[in-house]
Amino acid sequence: MTEKLYYQDSHLEEFEAQVISCQENQKNNCFEVVLDKTAFFPEGGGQSADSGEINGVLVKDVREKGGQVIHYMAQPLAVGGHVSGKINFPERFSKMQQHTGEHIVSGLVHKRFGYDNVGFHLGKESVTLDFNGIFHDGQIREIEWEANQAVAKNIAVQVLYPTKEELGRLDYRSKKELEGQVRIVLIPGYDICACCAPHLAFTGEVGLIKLVDAVKYKGGTRVTMACGFRALQDYQMKEDNVREISRLLSAKPHETAEAVKRLQKEQQSMKDKMFRLQNRYLEAKLEELEKKSGVLQGPIASCLLFEEDLDKNVARRFVDAAMHRYEGICGIFLGNKSHGYHYILGSQNQDLRDFLKGFHQVFAGKGGGKPEMVQGTVEGGQAQLEKYFADLQEMQKNGP
Repeated sequence: MTEKLYYQDSHLEEFEAQVISCQENQKNNCFEVVLDKTAFFPEGGGQSADSGEINGVLVKDVREKGGQVIHYMAQPLAVGGHVSGKINFPERFSKMQQHTGEHIVSGLVHKRFGYDNVGFHLGKESVTLDFNGIFHDGQIREIEWEANQAVAKNIAVQVLYPTKEELGRLDYRSKKELEGQVRIVLIPGYDICACCAPHLAFTGEVGLIKLVDAVKYKGGTRVTMACGFRALQDYQMKEDNVREISRLLSAKPHETAEAVKRLQKEQQSMKDKMFRLQNRYLEAKLEELEKKSGVLQGPIASCLLFEEDLDKNVARRFVDAAMHRYEGICGIFLGNKSHGYHYILGSQNQDLRDFLKGFHQVFAGKGGGKPEMVQGTVEGGQAQLEKYFADLQEMQKNGP
């Protein structure tokens, strides 16, 4: 059994130990090293393993098997030798801030609403808590406020190893049935939970607890949280964004939301105006095309239009209008020869899904839709595309 120094002192950064075994793991290209004692916490409890070095050699991962803590090393260590280990303590401290903050939040949620924490993930960038219940407006903010009150009280975080009889009398949180000695983390007045991970000594070390987001998830709620220095970094990032938005909009920081709303209204007004102008433009183009001679005349005539860029809804309305005036294939191609075209095609008397099979063989592309209207992308030049449709119309006119 490896002596687990991280349970004796969660703030221990460096330690001395003896190498018990070292075996090569060819599959993972590393060496499995077991020490008589370690400050490296293995993966568990929703928390990833500590990182750091032993005798200057990188520790790639840490796992526990049968009471032994296995260090996955980049290089071997001599069995029986004495070594010095050093964990990445800033990373450990950040994890303890997040994990202890999670206990406070989950304990408050359970106490106030009866919801259980059914999922916890402590990643390098974000922390998520999954609860089996839905929160109403304002309830997340209330929990956040109370959680920070727990931080301000600087309560001692206790670790208990109760007997089986004592455990039976405790009302504690746990995500699964536990066997053997159960480790209980207690924050008086806020939470009591079975947990194997190292925690802070006092709630004051957690720093700011910020519930960043809450969304519905699998019938419950997924809460995204940041504590301590992560919360500070999150605040600084958002502060930088607000300051930049404030500068771009020439608005005071506390007025940026209203400034964005005004900008959205102006943008929507411009879109509506552009939509109307494009509609008028395409109506005029359709009338112009109808006056032209040649391939555009006749009962099975086609109507094609090529444009660099147009609103696709406007383009679709053009095709819909054209196909009710022509019996052939009517369509619009948006783009150019260099970048390819996005097409919308319509017809009242042809199954365009069948037409696309041959069309895409000649002009590399993809698309689909309903028998009367299809859309997709295609490569080729305007002259080649127009000739293809003209030849098709001529074949239909002359018959088989």
